[in-house]
Amino acid sequence: MNENKLYFKEIVNEGLFLNLEDSSIDKLIRFEELFKNYNLHTNLMSKNDLNIIFEKHIYDSLSIGLFLKKYSFYHKIVKVMDIGTGGGFPAIPLGICFNNLNIIAIDSIAKKIDFINKTIKELEIENLKTKCIRIENLPCDLKNSYDILTSRALAPLNILLEYAIPFVKKNSYFIAYKGKNTKDEIFLAKNALKKLNAEIIDIIKYELPLETDYKRNLLIIKKLKDTSSQYPRRYPSIKNNPL
Repeated sequence: MNENKLYFKEIVNEGLFLNLEDSSIDKLIRFEELFKNYNLHTNLMSKNDLNIIFEKHIYDSLSIGLFLKKYSFYHKIVKVMDIGTGGGFPAIPLGICFNNLNIIAIDSIAKKIDFINKTIKELEIENLKTKCIRIENLPCDLKNSYDILTSRALAPLNILLEYAIPFVKKNSYFIAYKGKNTKDEIFLAKNALKKLNAEIIDIIKYELPLETDYKRNLLIIKKLKDTSSQYPRRYPSIKNNPL
């Protein structure tokens, strides 16, 4: 086993209590290579992060394994939507490592979706699809359809909730990847949670394998009842008059 593969395997399996197959680790390594090569001509990520893609972005994406185990989704077949997926985080690592997740990755920027589609083909990720569209323009028939919805580094929580909750099934979950300082975001999101019939039921804390102190949180948000059909509103309303 080469050094890079051993490093990936030890850190992910020990830090997140996962037991990834060697084939999944191989694909994660290949994904990192594809990302770096694509980023040479098409900007997907800050150059400052390129040397820590695994530690800061892949590892962070896979932290949802903590939720999957805690809430008994680790082997259950479920529908997942990842909104604002960017260069494929968390969608691609999740598609590689969790075959039970049937994922659709949403982003409005064509070059990012193009990269994800190339990666899907190259790595044969059969449980991952994409759609290039703004979230608020998604078809109404996708509302109340997903067991799990994820988002990482897209928007403040009060705005993020309006994008996400309408597409989550009742009694299912929205997982928001957030930094260590979430108190202000949670406070500002109280009205949005109430209007959208959702509740933060858990905060799963973890730390990225970086030299600096890099604490992270998964906000576990449960949809308690159906949301009004008016949500999500158009982008100008969401931006200028957040819930």
